[in-house]
Amino acid sequence: MYKVPLKTFNWFIEVQTPCSAHMHGIEEVYYKGRSQYQEIVVAKLCNVGKALILDGKIQSSEYDEWIYHESLVHPVMIAHPNPKRVAILGGGEGATLREVLKYDVEKVVMVDLDREVVEVAKKFLPEWHKGAFDDPRTELVIKDGRKFLEETEPGSFDVIILDLVDPFEGGPAAKLYTKEFYQLVKRALREGGIMVTQATSTSYTLKMFSVIYRTVKEVFANANGYHSFIQAFDSTWGFVWGSDAINLNELKPEEVDSRIKARVRGELRYYDGLTHLSMTNLPKHVRKAMESETIVSTDEKPFLLEV
Repeated sequence: MYKVPLKTFNWFIEVQTPCSAHMHGIEEVYYKGRSQYQEIVVAKLCNVGKALILDGKIQSSEYDEWIYHESLVHPVMIAHPNPKRVAILGGGEGATLREVLKYDVEKVVMVDLDREVVEVAKKFLPEWHKGAFDDPRTELVIKDGRKFLEETEPGSFDVIILDLVDPFEGGPAAKLYTKEFYQLVKRALREGGIMVTQATSTSYTLKMFSVIYRTVKEVFANANGYHSFIQAFDSTWGFVWGSDAINLNELKPEEVDSRIKARVRGELRYYDGLTHLSMTNLPKHVRKAMESETIVSTDEKPFLLEV
């Protein structure tokens, strides 16, 4: 079963909650360093292959990064009638950018706080970005995402994609999940625009997912969530979208497939009409948690993960 005997592994242990963790056997370390903001590791892990790990958390893996990035990008890009200008906050690997560039967009502005993560990705994760940083439609901005939105002209983007690290105390994204932040996102969207954020696990951190949903719903007329199973995260992973004009969850499978055929260059590996249907039909306990949530995360009192 294992490429090398179990006893010879060094182990990477990813803590998921204060009382649970997932162990990964380390086959090879390609890079290990620390930027101004976080620890950066690129390593080959048994079962999921090469992975980017930031501050002890797997961000994406060779085995299933395409599931995560297609889930994050394509539902909102397909739901929008004609996305031409897109902003990505985070997404240092360049894979979110790669997926957006499959569309006939005019401009994609990718904003990341940590230049070193981007440089490490360029060198060690070519399978992720596939040259997306060099596309003439790409504008890379090294800046705090919130500051970028504060300085952005209102109505600048059709779609805004938030591919951020989780909100931990003292972390770089601690105030990128608050009501005030989503108000900045809304301000930067054109009329008819849509946003999406990664929203943590619908399994291990259902409370956090529900608070993100409740907070987005406080700002946008339409909001909802969906999820996909990501083996590298050992969990179903949640995404929350918001829009004043679009209802992503109402898209029918045949319409999704029709838009993919008309708009997307190349074949998607994960996302299609039936997958859209399964992603957006959340199980009863998740829907109940979302419906009953009352906490709205604010700048004054941000709701943060404990781990």
